[in-house]
Amino acid sequence: MGEASPREPLERELKFAGVELAALRARLLELEAERLAPSSLEDSWIFDRQGELQAADCMLRLREDGRGAQVTFKGPARVEGAVKVRREHVMRVDSGEQARALFESLGYRVVRRYQKYREEWRLGGEMIALDHTPIGDFVEFEGANAEVIARRCGFDPAKADLRSYQRLYEEHLERHPEAPRDMLFP
Repeated sequence: MGEASPREPLERELKFAGVELAALRARLLELEAERLAPSSLEDSWIFDRQGELQAADCMLRLREDGRGAQVTFKGPARVEGAVKVRREHVMRVDSGEQARALFESLGYRVVRRYQKYREEWRLGGEMIALDHTPIGDFVEFEGANAEVIARRCGFDPAKADLRSYQRLYEEHLERHPEAPRDMLFP
């Protein structure tokens, strides 16, 4: 694969688990980061067709939040240093319900649903997402200088978690088979 074109942007992400969100908020304020939006619920559906996307290390997601609905396709991940990098196409859609119906008409089925409360910040050109999920609190640093911003916030990029929320929940289910099939708030 070559480098991404402007039509094929790259997502560069560092994720950390077990984050103390209140302490991180205080650090972001010290650094004069800009809080872009208050915490809001994101509801996401992951689609696949007979496991073909998972086998190719790709993901098709429909997300609904307070701003509307968006469809995201993520290509295979690779690691550069400590950063997970993958092609990512995102587009807003008028109706999440219509998007789900379209995917199902194409043979895609929901394989996982998950929720999180996300609070977005920006420091310089980098995005910082504080995520509260049913399986714990996380932070994601995204952008070309994600490693630098993570260090400024007190995180060691070498300790970043490369797993997706989908994979994290699958592992949670392996340890807790009694847990609900989807990662949802009660």
